[in-house]
Amino acid sequence: MRAWQITNGFSIDELSLNTIPEPSAGPGQAVIRVRAVSLNFRDLLVTKGLYSKKLALPLTICSDCAGEVVMVGTGTNRVKAGDRVMANFMPGWIAGDASEAKARTAMGAFTSGVLAELIVLNEDALVHTPPHLSHEEAATLPCAAVTAWNALFEMSRCKTGESVLVQGSGGVSVFALQLAKAAGARVIAITSSDEKAARLQELGASDVLNYITTPDWEEPVRKLTGGGVDYVVEIGGAATMNKSIRAARMGGTIALIGNRASGSAEVNLTAALMKGLRIQGIFVGSREMFEAMNRAITLHRIRPVVDRVFHLEQGKDALRHLETGAHFGKVVIRV
Repeated sequence: MRAWQITNGFSIDELSLNTIPEPSAGPGQAVIRVRAVSLNFRDLLVTKGLYSKKLALPLTICSDCAGEVVMVGTGTNRVKAGDRVMANFMPGWIAGDASEAKARTAMGAFTSGVLAELIVLNEDALVHTPPHLSHEEAATLPCAAVTAWNALFEMSRCKTGESVLVQGSGGVSVFALQLAKAAGARVIAITSSDEKAARLQELGASDVLNYITTPDWEEPVRKLTGGGVDYVVEIGGAATMNKSIRAARMGGTIALIGNRASGSAEVNLTAALMKGLRIQGIFVGSREMFEAMNRAITLHRIRPVVDRVFHLEQGKDALRHLETGAHFGKVVIRV
């Protein structure tokens, strides 16, 4: 079988589509025929050696996939051959709080990834695919969607009538918009173009601000909400944190998910303190969260936004497309 791997060096150009042995299922395990893989910003960092240079090579990349069970080992009860499934981002995080040990099971970095024709996982790491989703749509859920769900409904309790600010039009932000809207919240978005703004409004954003033409977007956010939003889904990190602090209401929550800007910044801790803000780091979520989110996705018939689908042989092209930042929603590779 074939798998995209980091073999000799860290860069997109150095990736290779290698032929490796097919896996078999041991006790409590299942072999999955991967049908689709979605890309995350983390995959770019791993590929470029910016995530960690201590990763064991060769390493199969990527963490998010959907496919079909083709074989199960003895004692496997949660899934059977023919089931459509997705893999949890951290196979070791089933429920409860996060821990360093659970985080070390994250695929596509500390453990082997999923951009391969076949993978083998413990049955506990698998989640059944919502019936209304295609493999390509389902592959977008494990990281971006679960992260958005955790930020708004696990670490926080986003409710009808509350307000949420999302940044950009990448996977986490679009999922946060869709999930918050389904819960009856008001969603305000910032983006870089009028074209993307129109699409965000089609998805349900009540107001969209162009941060290129309105660089001080935090001020109109405060005016729109009469003092600030209840929740900020913070993707920019160093580049946007102070603006997010300003945009949040007294006692509001900032879900710190990304740090797209390189380097660091001086954060106005006094403002965060005086406003009584809660700043909560979010690193994906457990299988239990994944399954709770899927129930909401199934109930509300939410369909993930897929920007573009590449073929397996186009793995490098898919990563380069993600790297441009031009995508809206998720970039997917069909295996």
